[in-house]
Amino acid sequence: MRKAAIKRTTKETDISLDLNLDGKGNYSIKTPIPFLDHMLSLMCKHGLFDMKLKAKGDVDIDDHHTVEDVGIVLGKALKQALGDMKGINRYGQASVPMDEALALASLDISGRPYLVYKVEFPKKGKLKDFDPDLIEDFLQAFVSNGSITLHINTLYGRNIHHIIEAVFKGLGRALREAVAINPKIKGIPSTKGKL
Repeated sequence: MRKAAIKRTTKETDISLDLNLDGKGNYSIKTPIPFLDHMLSLMCKHGLFDMKLKAKGDVDIDDHHTVEDVGIVLGKALKQALGDMKGINRYGQASVPMDEALALASLDISGRPYLVYKVEFPKKGKLKDFDPDLIEDFLQAFVSNGSITLHINTLYGRNIHHIIEAVFKGLGRALREAVAINPKIKGIPSTKGKL
């Protein structure tokens, strides 16, 4: 079983995360940001990852620190759980509809962090109290600390919640494909012999 446990404490946040890449989609996620909890739950369910996450943060100031730091910790956990990366598919992609919205997620567990984020929301504003612009900050922190290349594109959508939900479901499904062990792949899936 490929697992990781990460704890990160700063003056702004206190986060602990346990991740099992070979899980069944079970999760226990508790942050002070309900919308983030909901999105991470969707990612775990559709990625078939087991995850326990507890986070506290200075949300009285803003949600930014907590959202970004959860991305940092999740990226570190992914990298740790992958270990030597022998036999993984490496690449993953998903096209996910959520009612009227459609999102595409393509990723490469490459060792080279890079984010392409082409997501347009139909209107500015927040989802209740959540700023949708924080999703890009979360994903940037995730790819930087997970050392992956991630392209997120939305083709269309009217409802901000649906657009972001399609993104997280797509991320989960693309990750599931990329981290899966492929019995046909021997060693590291790279001509360099290293990721």
